[in-house]
Amino acid sequence: MYIKSSILLLGLLMGLALSSFTVTAMEIEGVEIPDTLTLPNTDTTLILNGAGVREKFFLDIYIGALYLESRSSDVKAILNDTGAASVMMHFLYSEVSKDKITDGWADGLKKNTSQTKMKTLEENLTAFNKLFRTVRKGDVIRIDYLPDSGTQVRINGEWRGTIEGNDFFRSLLSIWIGEKPVTRSLRKSMLGE
Repeated sequence: MYIKSSILLLGLLMGLALSSFTVTAMEIEGVEIPDTLTLPNTDTTLILNGAGVREKFFLDIYIGALYLESRSSDVKAILNDTGAASVMMHFLYSEVSKDKITDGWADGLKKNTSQTKMKTLEENLTAFNKLFRTVRKGDVIRIDYLPDSGTQVRINGEWRGTIEGNDFFRSLLSIWIGEKPVTRSLRKSMLGE
C-alpha cells in the first residue's frame, strides 16, 4: 500500500512539474515572450514556435518571435502553409527609424525571392511599408496572418492596416527563416532549434 501511494504521489508531482514547465513563458533580455498568442477579433490561438534576438553590429535590435498553429522546424512546410501565423517584434534598441524598417523588408525580400516574384510583391510591399512608423525601445510590432483577411500589422496593439494574400505573408517570413535570413542565429531561434 505504501509503495503504491509513493508511486502515485511521485507520478502526481512529476505531472505537476511537467505541466508547470509547459505553461511558463520564455524570457529574453528581461522581456517575457508569451507561449501563446490569440489573434485579435478571432478565437484563433497560436503557439510560440521560437524566439531570439536580432543583433546588428553587436547591438540588440529586437526580439523576434514566431507563432504558428503547431510547432515546426520544417522551413518548407512553414513557408508553404496557408494557416494563421504571427511574428512579434519587441524592440530593444533605443530607436529604429521607419526608413530602416522598410529598407529591411525590401532587402530581406530581395535576398529570399526571385526577381520575378519580387515584381509581383512590389505593390503589396509599397502598401505594407506605409503601415510603419519609427519605433522605440519597448515598442512591439505584430504582423499577423489571418487566412480570411490577410497580413495585419499592429504597433503597440494599434491596428495599422491589412495586406491581402498568403503569398505576401509567407514571403515576409522568408526574411527570418528563408535561405538568406536576416541572421542565422535568429532563424535558428525562431525555428525552435
